[in-house]
Amino acid sequence: MTQNRESATPAGRPGFPELRPVGPASREPRPLNSQELPRDRSQAILEAAKQVGALLKRQGHTFALAGSVAVYAHGGSGHLQHDADFCVRRSDAEAVADTLTEAGLTVRTPPEDWLMKTTCLGQEVDLLFEMAHRPVTTDLLARAQEIPVDSVLMPVLAPTDLVRGLIQAFSEHYCDFGPALAAARALREKVDWEDVRGSCGDEPMPAAFFFLLERLRVIAAREEYR
Repeated sequence: MTQNRESATPAGRPGFPELRPVGPASREPRPLNSQELPRDRSQAILEAAKQVGALLKRQGHTFALAGSVAVYAHGGSGHLQHDADFCVRRSDAEAVADTLTEAGLTVRTPPEDWLMKTTCLGQEVDLLFEMAHRPVTTDLLARAQEIPVDSVLMPVLAPTDLVRGLIQAFSEHYCDFGPALAAARALREKVDWEDVRGSCGDEPMPAAFFFLLERLRVIAAREEYR
């Protein structure tokens, strides 16, 4: 990134549709960078993901939806967590930031150097250059599947890559199995589990999670443990 985009951003450029607020109709449309609290948090996160995804797709960027909204798009729970996540290559960060800024969003560059952030319809949106300390690559984005996210077609990380990223993130400092377990249950028939196991090697926290999945009969136990 060559400049800090924390400062105020221009109004949306001509040609972009005016966005409506999530929830019951109101007299005034809510701007993209609104901080107003939503009536339904999950629906607001979904709407923010749709707006940002449609914007990136319209401008021809290479990206993929990630996180809980991606799990939802593949058939998971509609109870969405925290924010909307997108994967982009680090080399595309400047162009993506320019697109968002021109649409009226404020792009923030936090101290962590593996993502940038914005806010859309009052919801946080993270644009990730890395997943579990591994860079977002052209191959990862090429495996994304273009599927409907509610009513908007956009590239969504493949189920195997989604689950791999969740499990590879486990460490002694972060070991919240809850969201990953829910995703694994929802996507288990769509995931190449041997591929995911191979990616995680013998790391103890992922191994503990695989053991939990086996005990809960989410995945089949390996022969050597039967």
